[in-house]
Amino acid sequence: MVGAISGYNSTDPAPGTDNLFRAAAREVALRGMLVSSHFDLFPKWIGRAAGLPADGTLRTEVTVAEGIARAADAFLGVLSGANTGRMLVPLGAQR
Repeated sequence: MVGAISGYNSTDPAPGTDNLFRAAAREVALRGMLVSSHFDLFPKWIGRAAGLPADGTLRTEVTVAEGIARAADAFLGVLSGANTGRMLVPLGAQR
């Protein structure tokens, strides 16, 4: 279900199960995970993860749309799954 927003306006069938009756008949369970359910572990995670980007262990990808004129397209791109990782819209040099 992660990334489900990318199919928000899709007219194609969503990937995954198309027979929920069969899932119910087999008593399949689906359980979500919310970060807010694990705030007690946040300090421990920060201690372990803070250095990972700096040492190259954790790498992130970004999609960049240059300039404020591209902000609306960038937002729509996020909704349609056009980005990889974070979508950034640099506004250019500060005056």
